[in-house]
Amino acid sequence: MKPLYYILAAALSILLSIYVFIFGTGANSQLIAIFIGLWAPTIISLGVFNILMNIHDEMCCAHKRIEDRQTCHSDH
Repeated sequence: MKPLYYILAAALSILLSIYVFIFGTGANSQLIAIFIGLWAPTIISLGVFNILMNIHDEMCCAHKRIEDRQTCHSDH
């Protein structure tokens, strides 16, 4: 998934948290707003993890290509 989607999801979480905190009418609306606001760092962390896993996959593929070229040249 694109990093922009994670940023948008975190922003939406923060905006929803602010809305519930200010306009919530329930007894626990402030606690619920804080809980919703805590989703933002989790979403950002998920995005960072996803990006790092993609970089890791690319590095593994590049390493495998290098090893394949070295074994191909050593066979001759």
